[in-house]
Parts: sequence; C-alpha cells; structure tokens
Amino acid sequence: MTTPTLPTPTLKIVQPGMLSTIQDRGRYGYQRFGMPTAGAMDSFALRAANALLGNDDNAACIEVTVLGPRIELLADTHVAITGADVSPRVNGEPMPMWQTVPVSKGSRLEFRGPKDGMRAYLAIAGGIDVPQVMGSRATYMKAAIGGIEGRPLRAGDILNAFGNGEVSQGSLPPEALPKYGSSHELRVVLGPQDSAFTDGGVNTFLNETYTVSIHSDRMGYRLEGPPIEHTVGPDVISDGTPLGTIQVPGDGQPIILLADRGTTGGYTKIATVISPDLGKVAQAMPGHTITFRPVSVEEAQAAYRAQEELLASIKCATDTTPRIAVVMQDTISDILGTDGDPLTLPAAGNNAASPMTGSARIDGASFEFEISVRRLDD
Repeated sequence: MTTPTLPTPTLKIVQPGMLSTIQDRGRYGYQRFGMPTAGAMDSFALRAANALLGNDDNAACIEVTVLGPRIELLADTHVAITGADVSPRVNGEPMPMWQTVPVSKGSRLEFRGPKDGMRAYLAIAGGIDVPQVMGSRATYMKAAIGGIEGRPLRAGDILNAFGNGEVSQGSLPPEALPKYGSSHELRVVLGPQDSAFTDGGVNTFLNETYTVSIHSDRMGYRLEGPPIEHTVGPDVISDGTPLGTIQVPGDGQPIILLADRGTTGGYTKIATVISPDLGKVAQAMPGHTITFRPVSVEEAQAAYRAQEELLASIKCATDTTPRIAVVMQDTISDILGTDGDPLTLPAAGNNAASPMTGSARIDGASFEFEISVRRLDD
C-alpha cells in the first residue's frame, strides 16, 4: 500500500447525476446513541475499488446511483470503478471497470446509464478528503452529516483527494466479476424471531418470489408479494437492527433494512441476509425479483471468508513491496524470521546497513518485505 500525500483538488463535479454521494464503510460505534451507520450500500464493491488502487480499505469514494455524474479531472491520478455497469466513459471512450485506470488532468469522466445493476463506486487514488464526522466521511442525508454538508454532490463541487504517488495496476479476475441481472437469490439465516411466524408464513417467505418496490431507498428495500403470516402479531419490544435484517410489519410484506436503517425496530424479524449477498440487494432496482434461500451460520461464515479472501487477493496484487525502517542504536535481535527462528540484524554503524529481504504469510496471504536499518541519532 502506498502512502497518501497531502490532499489536492482532483475532481470537479460538472453535473451531479441522479444521486451521487460520498461514502466509506460507514459510521460505527454510535448506534447506541441512535446514529445509523450509513456508508456504502454495496460495501464489497467499495472495498474492491479501494483495493484496486492500494487505498485504505475505508477510503471515501463516490457512490453513483443509476445515472452517474459528469466529472472533470483537475489533476493526473488513477481511478477504479466497480459495482453496477453504468457505462463509464473517459473523454467519450468506454472505460474498463473493476481495474485500475490512469486518467490525466483535463479529462472528462461521465456515465451513460445502467446496463447491469444500480450502484457504482468511483474510487480515487488515496481516497476523497472531506471532514470526518464521528470517525467517518460517509454521507447521511437524513441528519445532513458527512460528505459535503451531508448532501448529495452538486454541480461545481470540488473534491480533494489524497493521492497515492505510485499506484500498481490491478484488476479483478474475470471469473470473479459479479453479474447482477434482474433476479436475485439471497441467502439468509433465519431468526432472530422466525418463531413469531406460522409454518405457512415461513414457507411463504422461503418459497415465493418478491418484487422490489418503487418505495425502496437507502434505509430499506420494501418488497411486494404474498403476505407472510404471523402467529399473533407483528410487534415486538424494540431491539437492534443488524444490516440485512428482514422485518415483516402487519401487512406481511418484508422489508430488508440497509445502510441508512434506524438503529432499533419494533417489528418481527424473520431472517437476516448474509453479508456477502448484501451487494445483490444494493444492485437490485425497483421491479427486480428476489427469492430467499436459508443457510446455516457456518455456511454464511464460509461465504464471508471467501469474499474476504478475494479482497485480500486484490490487495496482494496491487500492493508494492513494503519497506520497513527499523530505528535502532546498535543492534536489534529477537525478530522472528519466516522460519520461526530469531533474526539478528547487523549494526548500522554510521551508515544505513544493506537492506535485508524476506517473505511472510499473514492471514493466508503471501508478502515480501525489505528491512533497512539506521542509527537512532542519524
């Protein structure tokens, strides 16, 4: 991962599109105070865009909804666009998605309209620089916080980016490229209140097809279809609402709670969409169909690990070789080498010692490293 530089003006919004907002992974640690997390609707797509550029996993990007903005580049940089195929163009020419793309100062970036999916993510080398609110740059429009004044982007907005200096060229393997389509099967873990529904109601939920309502937004997706029957009624004492929770109010029509959801809710929750499938929800447009398939907690965890391994593989492909400067006075020892034995570094003397190279495996990924040594008083 490269080191971000000081933020500089990088993007000018010429035309904002339908709904373009600055998002990162969200605002965590404040739900107990009633503050929703917000953040990207398709977290995997945002993280993949950042990984392709060697950005921090939580770097702020532009979330593009259906009809994207027109943007003027104010500096040479690199970008990556992931998520929905909304026909990106650079200076009128088709721009590849799910890979690192260099763009030059004065270029025009625009989106011609959706071909597959609903939300795309535009990442800039180093990430977008806007003030953090409660540790996040995510735009939460209902409270008017995050992003730029808590609002969607407007024509004339200038966005600074940190820049990354040297950026490696990365891309997602072709076999891993998501295809969204118009019919979405979502894996779910039943509960926590599936016992509040009749056996017939649970069977309806798992075997019928639902349609995404026009009354869906970042807070939640309302679905239309056969009503799901409760045993007694829809109300429970308000409790927490995890991302992907499926509430069923009195009309029996399920609601999938998403990024801007409230922190608690008082309707029965029949199931929760597993994390790796939340991107499918974010990419579903009104009129698309949704079905549900139950999985175990262990299956959900395995799917999550597979997604994290894919993201880690992107990071490995784009990261430049880390260089670790070890500050010392004379010698340093008891650093474990890759064979598990202590590694002793030579004294630095008056000049930096020759770099030492090695390799290691961290969380299943392979890394190469280079260690240089210098005196503390140099």
